[in-house]
Formats: sequence, C-alpha cells, structure tokens
Amino acid sequence: QVQLVESGGGLVQAGGSLRLSCAASGRTFSTYNMGWFRQAPGKEREFVAGIVWSGISTSYADSVKGRFTISRDNVKATVYLQMNSLKPEDTAVYYCAAAPRFKATIAAMSRADEYDYWGQGTQVTVSS
Repeated sequence: QVQLVESGGGLVQAGGSLRLSCAASGRTFSTYNMGWFRQAPGKEREFVAGIVWSGISTSYADSVKGRFTISRDNVKATVYLQMNSLKPEDTAVYYCAAAPRFKATIAAMSRADEYDYWGQGTQVTVSS
C-alpha cells in the first residue's frame, strides 16, 4: 500500500514557475514507477510526465516537453515536477500516481490505468 500526498500548487502568472512535490508513504517507494497527470475542468485526465523506479528514464507529454522536469529522491520518497514557462492552458488539478515497477514502464507510462495508487491532487492555476 502506498499513500501519496501532493503539494506545491498555487496561483502563478503566465511565464512563471512552480515546483510540485509528491510525498509517498511506505518503505518501497524506490520500487515504484511514478507519474504526474492533470485534469482541467471539463476535460479528461491526461498524462504529464513519468519516471521509472531508478530515475534513469523519463517520459513527457509533448505539451510540456522542454518546460517541465520530473525527478525523484528515493531516500526522501518524493517525486517532483518542476514546471517552468507556465501557460494558462497548464491550469488543472495535478495528480501524482504510483505503479509497481513491472507496470507503467516507459512504453506504458502515459496510461492512467497502469497506476495503482493516486494522490488527492493539487490545484495549479496560471493567470494570463
């Protein structure tokens, strides 16, 4: 069982930056592949970024490539999402998710149904 708690959301102007954190409970964090997803009002949840259990490989949605960076600290059991050059269209609730290392591998990291555990979400609002 893994519990995930996101933090770091807020209101920021276009062009600004935010850093989201997702703290995980449990001693097996280092064996989980992690992902960030977001959901805007009236839209489906979409993949943002993912990172494998070792941190060696990452994956990004085309819409955030070059602006967002995912990273993890297995000692602190935390995954981060650094978001730069934010745009109003980045406004959404951001969720982190965890999957056992044999699921949500690089090939399947963008699929929400690969993940077994989800956080409660943190709101990110980007004003124009």
